[in-house]
Amino acid sequence: MEKVRISKLMSEQGLCSRREADAYIERGWVFVDGERVTELGSRALPTQKITLSKEAKSNQLAQVTVLLNKPVGYVSGQAEQGYKPAVTLIAAATHHAGDKSPQRFNPAHLKGLAPAGRLDIDSTGLLVLTQDGRIAKLLIGEDSRIEKEYLVRVEGKLDAKGLALLNHGLSLDGQALKPAKVSWQNEDQLRFVLREGKKRQIRRMCELVGLKVTGLKRVRIGSVKLGDLPSGKWRYLREDERF
Repeated sequence: MEKVRISKLMSEQGLCSRREADAYIERGWVFVDGERVTELGSRALPTQKITLSKEAKSNQLAQVTVLLNKPVGYVSGQAEQGYKPAVTLIAAATHHAGDKSPQRFNPAHLKGLAPAGRLDIDSTGLLVLTQDGRIAKLLIGEDSRIEKEYLVRVEGKLDAKGLALLNHGLSLDGQALKPAKVSWQNEDQLRFVLREGKKRQIRRMCELVGLKVTGLKRVRIGSVKLGDLPSGKWRYLREDERF
């Protein structure tokens, strides 16, 4: 059996992200079969037991995840073409008054806070930003099976064949899309449930069947719903919530 980088094993086992694993190894917070590991690039067998120190576990408990109702005009990630990144909306002034989490805003919560998934500049709704690499991997890792639900307002005509294609049968960028769940929500709005997230996927899918998207809102990621969170406001993911 071939040895594998410990940071890769830690990520695969859901202990943390690879970046976090390297930081923990440098600090001496990682043990393999009870032996402390401090050298980056160290390898171990997949059958060996990897554990974290109390310090690493405390560090993870201090990490926060926030849920933002992103308005139009903000980009999910880095600033581009003069548009502000969504993370700039995370501040004490925009913290939702109805947040039921006991957590209170601390500027330290902004350090390393990054979007776990994309929501394009013209779209609104639920955007997750997190300091926790485990949550990022769960939501956007290659093997992620977390559902994302959207309400999509459209213009144009859609027959039964087109609706069937939206559910399964379309390709983007030369790759077949995974099966989706698409149905009419009302006379001009579709409900999409996806398990993948290609760039502007829903808009491009609709174009392929002759529809134009005029509004797109993400309302759920896994078991976590947008609910009554106002546009431009955010709240903390509670301890009792799971994606």
